[in-house]
Amino acid sequence: MAKFDQAEGLRRLLEVPRQRVLTCLSVLPPAERNSLIINLAATFARQGRQTLMVDAHARHCGLSTWLSLKNHETLLEVARQRCSMENVMKNLSARLCATRLVHSMPQFARFNAVESRALSKVFDMAASKSDMVVVDCEADLDGSLLLSSFYEADLLVHMSCDAQSIKHTYSLIKLINQRHGRQSCGIVVSGGAGEQAERVFSNLSLTARKYLGIELDFVGAVSDDAHLRRATELGRAVVDAFPASKAAGAFLKIADRLISMAHDGLRFDSVSAFNVQTQIQFNAQSYVTLNAQVEY
Repeated sequence: MAKFDQAEGLRRLLEVPRQRVLTCLSVLPPAERNSLIINLAATFARQGRQTLMVDAHARHCGLSTWLSLKNHETLLEVARQRCSMENVMKNLSARLCATRLVHSMPQFARFNAVESRALSKVFDMAASKSDMVVVDCEADLDGSLLLSSFYEADLLVHMSCDAQSIKHTYSLIKLINQRHGRQSCGIVVSGGAGEQAERVFSNLSLTARKYLGIELDFVGAVSDDAHLRRATELGRAVVDAFPASKAAGAFLKIADRLISMAHDGLRFDSVSAFNVQTQIQFNAQSYVTLNAQVEY
């Protein structure tokens, strides 16, 4: 078994994976977080990518509730050899499916090293069948995630232009950096117009670079759009219900960028240096305001 693990590790180092795993952390309420995850994944699928959504929450507030995923059908049950992989995958469309990692926090608390490794292998197996994997995660108070696999993936942080959201985003990035040594992550902004979102990102990025040594990458923004809310009410993705809307266009741009990076084998840490040169001009007054809101 040890030889197999070493060979598998060597293969991962030498081979650029076909799939791209995105670990998504949001500082926004569940409704907004779930909307981003579902619409982003649906857009990947619409672009012809086999896409997997994974609810990696240890509480009942993730995608499972929205997508009606059964409580007992999880990847953990596959790892425990109590059911098959096919039983825990819910097909939502031709190229889009979803699954749940675990049942609840008490079960996560009972993980041991052997079970954690088994679950990681099952997750890797599920991810290997997709082009794009979107993991809906939640960090504990100490910054830990359910699986070490999630630390190794590209980190995508979801925020808004609200002052409280900016503060929480900085605190989350700081926590992840201190816990795992992450030096880069992508940022998606909801609810703000293009220039406002870019200005908020620019100020946050410069602050994170100055005090944490972290490079942030602006992945995109989704402005407030009535079509997005209406699509949610209809239980559909905005790219399917209202393909000509601003929200649909925003998700298409975000998806295209992430797909392009996956195709080229790029990660956020490899493109951040370029984005530093292309960010909008730093607004000194906004920087002072941000400094007053966050703790370093």
